[in-house]
Amino acid sequence: MDVLIIGGTGLISTGIVKHLVARGANVTMFNRGKRPNHLRHAQVQQITGDRSSLVELSMCARRPWDVVIDMICFTPEQAEADIQVFGGKCRQFIFCSTVCTYGIKSPANILVDETFPQEPISQYGRNKLACEKKFLAAHEQKRFAVTIIRPSHTYGPGAPLIDNLESDAVSWDRIAKGKPVLCAGDGLGLWVSTYRDDVGKLFAYAALNEKTFGQAYNATRDQHLTWRDYYRTVAGVLGKEARLIFMPAEWIWKHDQQRFGLLREITAYHGAYSSEKAKRDVPEFVCETDLATGASATFHDIRRRGAWRNGDSDRLYDIMINKALAIGMEPVILPWSSST
Repeated sequence: MDVLIIGGTGLISTGIVKHLVARGANVTMFNRGKRPNHLRHAQVQQITGDRSSLVELSMCARRPWDVVIDMICFTPEQAEADIQVFGGKCRQFIFCSTVCTYGIKSPANILVDETFPQEPISQYGRNKLACEKKFLAAHEQKRFAVTIIRPSHTYGPGAPLIDNLESDAVSWDRIAKGKPVLCAGDGLGLWVSTYRDDVGKLFAYAALNEKTFGQAYNATRDQHLTWRDYYRTVAGVLGKEARLIFMPAEWIWKHDQQRFGLLREITAYHGAYSSEKAKRDVPEFVCETDLATGASATFHDIRRRGAWRNGDSDRLYDIMINKALAIGMEPVILPWSSST
């Protein structure tokens, strides 16, 4: 199986390549070569170029591919370029979309599956949905078979670990130092986090699986946690207990709407998804890494890279904590145990 990955060195891509190599696939990455490729293997080759250049992207179509996986398509214009370049040049095209295409509503049974109406509220989600529609139209026109995969929060070595407020969270340093941290609402919102290698498994084993042709799949693990449990588990990895101060989401993000954009658009709402369809059609998609194990690996990598975010100089966060304490909001202490 000859597979082209547009991207290939990012968080999810690392998991994809790992599992494709295990399948015996020949993998070629197309990217700018700006990020290190940690998976050195005889089955992994590199084409250097910029996907925003149609001429450079077209270099990849000089030979046919069994599967093309695009991990860095974010706009309808990029989707159109993919269709123009790879139409008739590959058997299957796998597009990395996002659960953000669903928006912020929840069904009566809480878990969002692939039949739920797509009503994105963010520009990111709207663009991804527009790309989905273009790829599905290409599938109907028989340009190539299309598979759409929608990850939610994916984490692991190579990236920070989010909290309820922001993508590159300062809260982990604060917890490690015994300081209180903020959480929106009452901390009972549902959230799902999936380790990069587990998400990558769905992409890798959807490749040339005809059941996935013309289909869309959520790519999340089964375990859904409240934000209280999320903080408790991750704090336990640090050998600490989480001390949470609960404040309204709007109160938090109004302090810095750009910094806390993740909260405003995503984490203030339930993020609970069903991946039953993916497990049915791709039985190899089994999520094996729990949050504690994955968070430990992520923190080890962050420290190794010297990317640990020190909260001591975060004046805004201290101001917010002091405001909350001044109006009588006491931290809720969430103990942990080694069995958490």
